[in-house]
Amino acid sequence: MRRSLLLIIPLSIAIFFFYDGAFAAKPYNRLVHEKSPYLLQHKDNPIHWYAWGEEALQAAREQNKPIFLSIGYSTCHWCHVLEKESFENEEVAAMLNESFICIKVDREEHPDVDQFYMNVVQAMTGSGGWPLTVIMTPEKIPVFGGTYFPKNELMKIIGALSTAWIEQPKKIKAVGDTVRKFIEAGDRISTQSVTLDETLMKEFYKKSRISYDEENGGFGLAPKFPPTMKMRLLLRIAQRTGDKHAIKMVASTLEAMARGGIYDHLGGGFHRYSTDSIWLVPHFEKMLYDQAALATVYIEGYQVTQNEVFKSVARGVLDYVLKDMTGPQGGFYSAEDADSEGEEGTFYVWSDAELKKVLTLEEYQQAIKVFGVTPQGNFEVTGENILHLSKGVSWEESSSLEVKNLSKKLLQFREKRERPFKDDKVLTAWNGLMISAMAKAAQVFQDEVYLRAAQKSAQFIKANLYKNGKLARRFRDSEAKFTASLDDYAYLIQGLVDLYEADFDEQWLGWANVLQKKQDELFWDKESGGYYFSEAKGSLLPGRNRNFEDNARPNSNAVSALNLLKLYNFTLHKPYRDKAKNIFTLAGEMMSRSHNAFAQMFIALDFYLDKSKEVVVVGPKQSKEKDAILRMLRTEFLPNKTVGYIPPDSKSSFPVLENKVTAEGRTIVYVCENNVCKFPTEDLKKARQLVRENKEYSLN
Repeated sequence: MRRSLLLIIPLSIAIFFFYDGAFAAKPYNRLVHEKSPYLLQHKDNPIHWYAWGEEALQAAREQNKPIFLSIGYSTCHWCHVLEKESFENEEVAAMLNESFICIKVDREEHPDVDQFYMNVVQAMTGSGGWPLTVIMTPEKIPVFGGTYFPKNELMKIIGALSTAWIEQPKKIKAVGDTVRKFIEAGDRISTQSVTLDETLMKEFYKKSRISYDEENGGFGLAPKFPPTMKMRLLLRIAQRTGDKHAIKMVASTLEAMARGGIYDHLGGGFHRYSTDSIWLVPHFEKMLYDQAALATVYIEGYQVTQNEVFKSVARGVLDYVLKDMTGPQGGFYSAEDADSEGEEGTFYVWSDAELKKVLTLEEYQQAIKVFGVTPQGNFEVTGENILHLSKGVSWEESSSLEVKNLSKKLLQFREKRERPFKDDKVLTAWNGLMISAMAKAAQVFQDEVYLRAAQKSAQFIKANLYKNGKLARRFRDSEAKFTASLDDYAYLIQGLVDLYEADFDEQWLGWANVLQKKQDELFWDKESGGYYFSEAKGSLLPGRNRNFEDNARPNSNAVSALNLLKLYNFTLHKPYRDKAKNIFTLAGEMMSRSHNAFAQMFIALDFYLDKSKEVVVVGPKQSKEKDAILRMLRTEFLPNKTVGYIPPDSKSSFPVLENKVTAEGRTIVYVCENNVCKFPTEDLKKARQLVRENKEYSLN
């Protein structure tokens, strides 16, 4: 539950003044020693930047200076704007160097720092985003927060606060005390009892129908972010209720996004979000976690509808990742910038004159028909064209050989442009999400290319980011660094379970089980349950967050709840199931009041409330019957299950796979619930019937 915090800074603190001191010589900027692409972007700023760490905090204490904390990431458009306007400016730098200890944080290397201060700033101001700007005491308690500020406004803010720090310390302390109390109260979660049943799902569905955009797909007004978790939940609701409208809402949204400019029709992959309500004009950055989430929902959409468009788009996303976002050793890179040549979208948009130069007259006419090209363009910033599928053009038409050749020609020309900056650091958490997406694609599309990509990423993480039984957060330039957060463990465990179900190599399931035990040791709140986002040991933050809401990525407590339930199915380790139930109990009261923010938790709860199955297939490695049964289990939409496979007379370290036998040469399917198995069958139709049995409920 998000609490509100009203900080009223006295008027005397808000009296602004302009700095008129002499400029200092170019300072020593410590970011030159960092590996983060974002921090390295700032290494030549005339600001005494420190990276996050004890050195900076000690300097603030010793010099009794407030801290100017700036959090962003390398592919953030407004972070670039702030740097050009303010951080490269000598006058701003002189003010900051004189009165503050300045710390620059890559939010992707330190998600714990980002989440902690983002929560406080959102409570202070009612909103948040990047760049995140925080001014705080040497004890790391914020007294002011916001996002992007134009140069003149930023100068007034830092001028006023540096004056107040010296002249009005009591008032600064009072503000800090208010924030400190908020932080101390921040971990208190209402334990009001809420019945954990399908009623919560019904309320979510009702609110989704109200906010659904019948005309354009999606939910709510502009800007529109792809509602990946919401759509995945709606597919599960449809699965258990038979409601066709839930499928319609998802299918129309998936198709609208695929047709819009938010999808890169030449190179594949999705941009971050749409600035309008029709999915046309995107914010052009591409994030790895978005590709993982969108590939997954398009795969599931294909499973439910058998719509070939969704299969094509899922492949387009994953093939983009393999081509442009995968390192030579198999680790997946983090992001591509929105900007190139100093402007947003330049790499992706087309002027009418340029299209006429590149294309033949016949091809140009085809571009007008298929991609909605016009002389005046549809990107108001530059008057150029964002390619999208025109109304009335079917997906089949857009996939014709003629259009494919046109697209190939445009892509080849586009590749000669200055490419947006690529953040090539490998993050454990985000790789976990992509391992999951690749593994699911390998299962549903029966494609070894995606399986090998998932395996290589998992092997890369194990070799480079897993030491002494613990995960590290980031790998770049031969260096693994930073303590892993909860999402590193939760997302990777999810990916490993999905990878096991794709290749049935028990090393992945075994590692997932080991990591789950380590996650429990490092992050579980032994007093009231749930997982903290950061470790207690070694943290420099003034508090630890326990969060249950989704953000741009699925909530890691919610992902953990589903991981625990799936691992319970394999291990029959009862504390796993108990922990999952505890998470639902903690989140229940919040879920009942704010449905949209908890879609991933609802997905996990759906697994818990359904007649979720432990399916074990026993049979020869080379068997048409075994292949047919596994194909059914993988290609059909059966979300609330786990699947294991074991050859005859093989040993397993997982209880669910033990004592499962078959006669020589035959394939047998065991379908179990809570370790109670139905009569085993070798009949494909009977196996399908047993697996598809779920706990139905009505939306009325």
